[in-house]
Amino acid sequence: AVAVSHSASFAPLVDPQTRLLIVGSLPGRESLARQQYYAHPRNQFWALVGAAIGTDFVALAYPDRVAALTRHHVGLWDVIGAATRFGSLDSAIRDHQPNDLAGLARTLPALRGVGFNGATAFRLGAAALASAGIALTALPSSSPAYAAMPLAAKQQAWAALRDYL
Repeated sequence: AVAVSHSASFAPLVDPQTRLLIVGSLPGRESLARQQYYAHPRNQFWALVGAAIGTDFVALAYPDRVAALTRHHVGLWDVIGAATRFGSLDSAIRDHQPNDLAGLARTLPALRGVGFNGATAFRLGAAALASAGIALTALPSSSPAYAAMPLAAKQQAWAALRDYL
């Protein structure tokens, strides 16, 4: 049986110099257990963002990853503030409450773009920022569940994020 969990997102990882905000849907079980963004060892997020920025995040410990993102003016958050989920898949998210993406964007004077990590994040979050005057980019999911696209193709799509740094 798959465990039902009531999941909540982490606090946004941003500062006033954040130029690029990458938002996912909702942390999975492994991330929640470790209290770290993208903690599942097979999640490709750190490799993808690292290739886009030119930093080897995979080799770094989590606190160093966070520090390097901040140095590169990249922030992280999720479109969903809380939800019920069976397992870790986005398709299993129910009864979600959104995070206030537009409210956060208003507090980030340097923000140039928002990258949505996966179709669910884009579907749920893009409308909230449609009138914010910020570039919105749909990205292929870094999740291990999204194996339909090879890593090299994902890296090519994620390279578009360089424009906002």
